[in-house]
Amino acid sequence: EAGSEDIDILPNGLAFISSGLKYPGIKSFAPDKPGEIFLMDLNEDNPKAVELRISRGFDLASFNPHGISTYVD
Repeated sequence: EAGSEDIDILPNGLAFISSGLKYPGIKSFAPDKPGEIFLMDLNEDNPKAVELRISRGFDLASFNPHGISTYVD
């Protein structure tokens, strides 16, 4: 809805998307909303981004994702 900051697509077609970057001098579409990570399965006929739940104990209020990368072992 407010745009993504970065995306990383795994070889199996799963895409992780970071959203919610707040940076001085750049307009924020949702200034009071914390950052989010979404998952999208690009193998589906009609892929939709689903927000991932972030573990308890994580400081969501200050979550400001800039970029994303994955490591496959």
